Amino acid sequence: MESLQEYKSEYYAGEVFAQAGASSKHTEIAGNLFALVHSHLKGKACRAYIADMKLHVSKVDAFFYPDVMVTCDSRDRSTDMYKQYPVIIAEVLSESTADYDRTFKFACYQKIDTLRDYLLISQDVFSVEHFHLNTLREWVRTIHSVGETFHLGCLDLDVAVSDVYADVDGVVTLEEKYRKLPSLSQLRQSQEMPCQ
Repeated sequence: MESLQEYKSEYYAGEVFAQAGASSKHTEIAGNLFALVHSHLKGKACRAYIADMKLHVSKVDAFFYPDVMVTCDSRDRSTDMYKQYPVIIAEVLSESTADYDRTFKFACYQKIDTLRDYLLISQDVFSVEHFHLNTLREWVRTIHSVGETFHLGCLDLDVAVSDVYADVDGVVTLEEKYRKLPSLSQLRQSQEMPCQ
């Protein structure tokens, strides 16, 4: 049915949700990460997929379209239209999807037994949030910025944040983004009336 539609849609527990198109920054960032991972995987058993491959999360009766995912499970070779056993999922955040990707989708993705790494990548600032499942089965969060790398242990791959954002226009550092905000002392001085 979806193959006849003009747009992609995600599915959760009997409801269908249309997906908006992506910005050029979003597409370039996802493409960069995919290219880095895909190049590293040549000749190996794992496979990388980009935004048009569906992910089936059977434990919550859902289908999603991650921006990038990697599967190393041979069971995924037998399904052509969707995958079920990723080790890595990456989502490029937009203003309209950041909360959804960070909360609801991540809660669903945590039901996937094979998942080891979840990446949330900003398209406005140089920032990669990396959630890694440790040996105690706890999700550990680290944030990486310009000049840093993050390690995808299941692939034995170090990825430079600068490579994820290579040739993407309009991305700034966190310092540049928040430099424009007034300081606390400036905010206090601008208050004309005391709190009542």
